[in-house]
Amino acid sequence: MIDILYSAEVASARSEGKPVVALESTIITHGMPYPQNVEVAAQVEDDIRAAGATPATMAVIDGALHVGLEADTLQALGKAEGVAKLSRADFAACIATGGTGATTVAATMIAARLAGIQVFATGGIGGVHKGAENSFDISADLLELAQTPVTVVAAGAKAILDVPKTLEVLETQGVPVIAYGQDSFPAFWSATSDLTAPLRMDNAASIARAHMLRRQMAIPGGQLVANPIPADDQIAAEVLAPIIAQAQSEADAKGISGKEVTPFLLQRIFELTDGQSLIANIALVRNNARLAAEIAKELAAL
Repeated sequence: MIDILYSAEVASARSEGKPVVALESTIITHGMPYPQNVEVAAQVEDDIRAAGATPATMAVIDGALHVGLEADTLQALGKAEGVAKLSRADFAACIATGGTGATTVAATMIAARLAGIQVFATGGIGGVHKGAENSFDISADLLELAQTPVTVVAAGAKAILDVPKTLEVLETQGVPVIAYGQDSFPAFWSATSDLTAPLRMDNAASIARAHMLRRQMAIPGGQLVANPIPADDQIAAEVLAPIIAQAQSEADAKGISGKEVTPFLLQRIFELTDGQSLIANIALVRNNARLAAEIAKELAAL
């Protein structure tokens, strides 16, 4: 049996039928240095509380799945070194061997399903990497969305990816891609792109109803809610395009591939934007958390 440990706050919310929002933990262990990582994680949790829901940050610690982290556990995770980055393939293995790991989008979706949580807020999903026609580098996040019944709120796919191909894979897998409040598919650090989202919804209630109807119709998988970064916090796409291209060119020249590509690109973009990409990233995660809380409240009401 899997050992699931609920924080006191999440346990209370579950017993009272209150809305809960899942959060990933790779932003803590792999996203930024201590203590900023813990400060941002705590701020995102507070955003969810302020919006009327309960945050449940997921992580595997010493072989136990934690659903919600106590303050001291969050601090310890923020300082920890050598923490695994867990996806579908290695999630169970980490638990079986008593390991410690932070959850990616795919692993957080699995954890949310195990805990009965229907909504998850993140920054951006993984997707099809540029050059995937040769490397076959496609994130497990896309297939997880096709099979795990969790609504994921993100600012689109990470802009370093091949976003048109990412949307094609999501369409093939039957994943609803819903732009929130606009027709354009958001481009992570930028609020809009030249891509039209397959679906548009303008309120949390519609998103919650669609989630429930899919369950009633026995359609597997979740939904991707593409929530644009607030306009005041975005970096214009035309500013980012040459920066992303430069970072990708450097990665190719260094022979960087596989799991090392994304962290390299994000670090170089951080450097080339003088830190503005991280500021935008924090803003969009907080924005997604607030929308996820609204969706969770609507689901609780249903």
